[in-house]
Amino acid sequence: MGNADLHIHTSFSDGMADVPELLEYVEENTALDIIAIVDHDDVRGALAARERWAKANHRFQLVTGIEVTAIEGHLLALYVDEPVKSLRSIERVIEDVHRQGGLCVVPHPLSWLTRSIGARTIERFAGSLDGIEVACCSPAARMSNGRAAALNRSLGLAELGSSDAHFLKAIGSAYTEFEGRTSADLKYAITAKATRAVYGPPVAWRRIGMRQMVRQTWRGICATPRAMGLGPTARSFVRRIFHSR
Repeated sequence: MGNADLHIHTSFSDGMADVPELLEYVEENTALDIIAIVDHDDVRGALAARERWAKANHRFQLVTGIEVTAIEGHLLALYVDEPVKSLRSIERVIEDVHRQGGLCVVPHPLSWLTRSIGARTIERFAGSLDGIEVACCSPAARMSNGRAAALNRSLGLAELGSSDAHFLKAIGSAYTEFEGRTSADLKYAITAKATRAVYGPPVAWRRIGMRQMVRQTWRGICATPRAMGLGPTARSFVRRIFHSR
């Protein structure tokens, strides 16, 4: 069985490690077969990681992606290498991702601590979504993982485990198990709904330290306004109020 962490951020958005540090850490300190780089509203981190990864002889494979800010909440666009326009309806985002041959996965669903997609929207678009995180180790998701898993028991989407890592030490704290070892095997397993969400080693938040966590939180708050502009981001929050969650 292979294992993949498909929700990792770099310093291109609100992650605290740059691409070289991240790739070296995964190589030396994890047993992951696949990782995905999914920076907020920006594909550059994933492309930079792919370019550097291709020049080395890493034992793991890499999937490019983006964490896209839709009006209704964040959506992981996996297996894409072109920009996906943010601050639009989830319906339009899903269409663009699938047009690239990518997969759409709901990250940290139902969480009120970050811009997450709610139950009614997930139910409405379940036929177009490819997967859902039911084991996510970010502080924002830990309180809603159980409800996400319960919701998915009625929807039957591919279940994913992901770290939502913004610190190196969080990588692999949750992961997705699948039959095979390659990124192609993983993509097939997600489309076949044949994945399993698994919790890995817990994150030692005390070792990361409060100062670093506060810095990262500020970077997270600024990530979408920095990528998309303060005005468009603010207007998207107003539009969100009028969208059903």
